[in-house]
Amino acid sequence: MYQHVLIPTDGSDGTRRSIEHGLAIADRFDATVHGLSVVPEGPLGTFEANEATPAAHRAVERVELEANAAGVDVVTAVEQGVPHEEILDYVDEHDIDAIVMGTQGRTGLDRVLMGSVTERIVRMADVPVVTVRLNQELRIEDPDEAERLARDALEADGYDGDATVAEDPHRTSASWIVPFDTDDERVHVHVDAVTRETRVASPNRSRNRNR
Repeated sequence: MYQHVLIPTDGSDGTRRSIEHGLAIADRFDATVHGLSVVPEGPLGTFEANEATPAAHRAVERVELEANAAGVDVVTAVEQGVPHEEILDYVDEHDIDAIVMGTQGRTGLDRVLMGSVTERIVRMADVPVVTVRLNQELRIEDPDEAERLARDALEADGYDGDATVAEDPHRTSASWIVPFDTDDERVHVHVDAVTRETRVASPNRSRNRNR
């Protein structure tokens, strides 16, 4: 029934459950998940373009990590343009069968944008659209706590104690991403802000742990 499921994401907390639902649908029908983030431009575009592009890449990284953990085929893309137009173009170009997206964006301007984008996609898309709201309480809102849990997970996963935090922790899709530099590579530890589950992501491996 579904071969290609699209999950548009801006990395806001509200996209956490849309990722869960999209992966569940893809797993049920043995479909490929497409994670898409759009860096906005135009009259409704972001005023923080320098921050928006890395945030978009972090957002699709989260989709990829969850898809890999679930054993679901995944494709990710970051585009630039008017969000609802880019999403609809992607649907046409990649034969998307269904769209799963959140209804809550970030605070301020992006929150308005996300709600507006979802509304337009619901009205204009020619394929089924599933909208999902975040209704789970975040248990980790302190970046220092996220860093502590991430370091515990890193050490438990076999990395040595010389790993250093490469950047401040940042939250995407209700999960913290804590980047570490080790002797051999850059490693990202994802800490779920709802479940406290941690996952170490590197080019060579990805493992789940609970804290």
